[in-house]
Amino acid sequence: MTPTEITKYLDMAQKRKWWIILPFLLVCLAGLTYLMITPKIYEAQTLIVVQSQKVPEDFVRSIVSSDVEDRVRTITQEVTSRTNLEKIIQEYSLQGEFYKGLDVDRTVMALRESIKVTVSGTSRAGAPEAFTISFSGKDPKKVADVTNSLASNFITENLKIRESQAIGTSAFLADELESMEKRLKEKEAQLKDYREKNMGGLPEQLDTNLRIIERLQTQLDQINNNLRDAEGRRIILQAQISDLQRGGPVATTPSAPGTQGGPRDLLSLKNELASLESRYTQNHPDVIRLKSMIARMEAERPSLTADSTETDSALSPAEQSLRRQLQDVLQEIKSLKEEIDKVQAQIKFYQTKVEETPKREQELLTLNRDYDNEKTLYDSMLARKLEAEIAVSMEKKQKGEQFRVVDPAKTPTIPIKPDVRKIILMILAIGLGLGGGLAFLMETLDTSYKTPEEVKNEVQLPILVSIPLIRTENELKSIKRKEILAYAATGVGFFLSAASIVLATKGIDKTMEFFKNLFQGSPS
Repeated sequence: MTPTEITKYLDMAQKRKWWIILPFLLVCLAGLTYLMITPKIYEAQTLIVVQSQKVPEDFVRSIVSSDVEDRVRTITQEVTSRTNLEKIIQEYSLQGEFYKGLDVDRTVMALRESIKVTVSGTSRAGAPEAFTISFSGKDPKKVADVTNSLASNFITENLKIRESQAIGTSAFLADELESMEKRLKEKEAQLKDYREKNMGGLPEQLDTNLRIIERLQTQLDQINNNLRDAEGRRIILQAQISDLQRGGPVATTPSAPGTQGGPRDLLSLKNELASLESRYTQNHPDVIRLKSMIARMEAERPSLTADSTETDSALSPAEQSLRRQLQDVLQEIKSLKEEIDKVQAQIKFYQTKVEETPKREQELLTLNRDYDNEKTLYDSMLARKLEAEIAVSMEKKQKGEQFRVVDPAKTPTIPIKPDVRKIILMILAIGLGLGGGLAFLMETLDTSYKTPEEVKNEVQLPILVSIPLIRTENELKSIKRKEILAYAATGVGFFLSAASIVLATKGIDKTMEFFKNLFQGSPS
């Protein structure tokens, strides 16, 4: 833009100053009137920090594992519930002043919309370290009081939630611990019953069972030796008795089993069969051969057992003695055979135990594994239960993580609605724009010549002389009055502008108080 054009616009502004000043003043008055009559909304804020637990986590680990942001969201829902908001409305009489003409439901909704919770600041781990509670309303004092009340409710609800969660966790662990204790006792009873039922066949008793079998086998061998000796004595006694019955000399040794003849041969065969049966099974060839021979001889002649029916009075003293000895030997043989059967049964019993040891070992391993698993879970749950009880005690003593108010809410002085700064800037911009636009429009609509150059350009003739406008004395007085009025209007405009600036920086209340003191003669 050239200096000529700048001079042209300045002259136009000087000539059309009324079209600039008056619209500007009207816009300023309208804007200030709007600011005066519009309800003012104030906002108070309080900053709450998340304070870590006072007891180091190396000593006491907190069982409240919920995220702080989630907990803040939960507490917000609790604090802004209908019940809590109705208490705040009644305590601070908000329905009569803040929300005139609204019923309880709409008042609660409006109050809830006026409350804002903003999480701000995060720790290195990404967890929030602080959050801000803000509340807006018409009365600055009540706005601050309600904000501080909300902060107190947040702190109280946080303590309740943490304590409730800790107690709930402890109760849950106690129930689980009781259930695990029952299962552990059942496993102990099963293990005890299994050990009592299979006592003697347990894996740890395998060596003992093997030693017992070895001892019983030695005992069995000794009993068999004793039985063979008894059988030998029986044979000798039977041979002696047979010799006495025939009237011959008493034999000192039994006849060979292969000899043929009388009762001596039959008794010898039976004695030999008994000796073989004590050493071999029933399927042994010698046992089968002797049984056949005995059966054939018994069929050919009557048994010698009939001799036992003879009375003692018919026997000689020597034969009576031999028969008593034979009776003792037979009783001894019977006892030895019974003892052999008993020892063999014991050997079989312990052999069965040894054979079942791998099976018992596997079954016992399964029972022990189940018991160990239950015991490990029980010990772990017991440790957690003790930690939970300590954590509950810590929460009850308020030594855990807490919310602490850093910046309590103060009574606000500058409203947030309407935004005075923005509105004043808009008023100034609209006033100047409207005035300048009207001045430019009037200047455009004026078709008269303003300068000699315009006449020269229009008629295409040289200008010989330019006579300035000569005004009369009345015209000069009228112009002077208009200038005075213009200056006065300009002063009022500047005053309103200054008042607007003060209003934007100090607020409406302080501005009104300033002017009130100013007019009373005691400015603050």
